[in-house]
Amino acid sequence: MVTTKRVVGEKVYLTTLLRRTYRENGKVKNETLANLSHLPPHIIEVVKAGMSGQAVGVLSQDLACVRSLPHGHVAAVVGTMRGSGLTALLGSRRSRTRDLQEALIAHRLISPGSKLSLSRALSPDTATSTLGEVLGVAGATEDELYGAMDALLSRQKSIEASLAKKHLQDGTLVLYDVSSSYYTGEHCDLARYGHNRDGKKRFPQIVYGLLCASDGCPVTIEVFEGNTADPNTLSAQIAKLRERFGL
Repeated sequence: MVTTKRVVGEKVYLTTLLRRTYRENGKVKNETLANLSHLPPHIIEVVKAGMSGQAVGVLSQDLACVRSLPHGHVAAVVGTMRGSGLTALLGSRRSRTRDLQEALIAHRLISPGSKLSLSRALSPDTATSTLGEVLGVAGATEDELYGAMDALLSRQKSIEASLAKKHLQDGTLVLYDVSSSYYTGEHCDLARYGHNRDGKKRFPQIVYGLLCASDGCPVTIEVFEGNTADPNTLSAQIAKLRERFGL
């Protein structure tokens, strides 16, 4: 690389050429490969360093990666929720409540835990993924999350009706199963002692029944007192299909 200076009056003109030297018939010749004069000075210095064999683009040793939040699983789950129409079922327009409900569902798939654990996972200081940033709910509190759950519960019947309209039809096969979860808290009106599938006999439990379309797509769920026998939950599902969904 060659830089020449030409002075015309009070102006100084610099010309930087990228050149190569070669031999032809025993004579040394020069060939101009490119005119780099139009490049900014700092770029020319980078080219010079590279041509001389110096390492270019190496980060200073003073820089260190302090934090890197996982993102791929968040993008996959949120993208699937939106692509499948689940997000639209939560609300036709984006709102703070809908964003929080998206976070509740996504977190349940990504890293199941309590509302306190989700609040911590959304906090900028203790975030465990980019979920809070992607959904715009970074820093959401426990109370906000519980409020979003209450809002979701109030729309449960309308959401289930939309799912039934899309996935069920008269004469179709439906799938229904019952399960239970033991409960360690003190303020659940439905918690009762009953047949414990988890083997936690000293804890009360709740019973829930999930009704699905023939392809396994969940349509509706209902929670019962923990001492409710499985057959006793079936009549409520039949009534639901007939009365609410008109099947």
